Amino acid sequence: MTQHFNQPTSGNDMPRFGGIATMMRLPQAETAAGLDAAFIGVPMDIGTSNRSGTRFGPRAIRAESVMLRPYNMATGAAPFERMQVADLGDIATNPYNLEKSIGLIETGIAEVLRHDCIPLILGGDHTLTYPVLRAMAAKHGPVGFIHIDAHADVNDTMFGERIAHGTPFRRAVEDGAIDPQRAIQIGLRGTGYAPTDFDWQCEQGFRIVPVEECWHRSLAPLMEEVRSLMGSGPVYLTYDIDSLDPSVAPGTGTPEIGGLTTIQALEIIRGCAGLDLVGADLVEVAPAYDTTGTTALIGANLLYEMLCVLPERK
Repeated sequence: MTQHFNQPTSGNDMPRFGGIATMMRLPQAETAAGLDAAFIGVPMDIGTSNRSGTRFGPRAIRAESVMLRPYNMATGAAPFERMQVADLGDIATNPYNLEKSIGLIETGIAEVLRHDCIPLILGGDHTLTYPVLRAMAAKHGPVGFIHIDAHADVNDTMFGERIAHGTPFRRAVEDGAIDPQRAIQIGLRGTGYAPTDFDWQCEQGFRIVPVEECWHRSLAPLMEEVRSLMGSGPVYLTYDIDSLDPSVAPGTGTPEIGGLTTIQALEIIRGCAGLDLVGADLVEVAPAYDTTGTTALIGANLLYEMLCVLPERK
């Protein structure tokens, strides 16, 4: 019997400005049972340090995803011909309590993983990746880690707090959720508090690729090295939209000049093909700072590209 896979609603069946705003206009599911992959929103900005507004990121990304079509004309990927995919809606975070939100996110993602479903997460501020990594490690053990961002997010504390959007990956390393020998951060840049700001993760074993090493070049050769570094073990991909230059993606809370291009973003994600990706996220879209919707549109496209490189399911 031929399996029927969910399909995005066609713009020829419902105008793109109509219908319910799910990711890519896919069906919404109540649970991850029977799904190979799922889009999940985590609307939160309680962990932000500068401009808030990422709580509206998932909704904006879904709204801009109406332009996406099922087939990737560049890579030939056809994810809806081989995977059952749906939108699981949002995890109900607590807007008044960050630590409770952390617990709610970890529990919600753990439930998705219980069904052997790969989560693709719409953020939300980068704090959310910490509980996601905890859930990943509980199922897979320490994961390989591909992090694209303007900021390292390995502060010990922020304003005296151990959990915030600038601390998640120090906490994840301390909890054994990340394998530091299979970890890379791409696109780091901007000003710092001290010359040693990037030393901590290097001491743990991370590879660091400052944005200056990315300027004026293709990142396809870098991704060959990344695939070798990650090997055959489980890998988590986290993509902060502020890795992109604010001239193309201004809708974020902590913009830094001199960032990556959208072409380089595509090279990075498409370069993850062949890896054992067990989950991914796209975070820090704050739509209020981009009245054109372009930042959310880029976020939607990058999430689709993540779907396209997920491994074949057994």
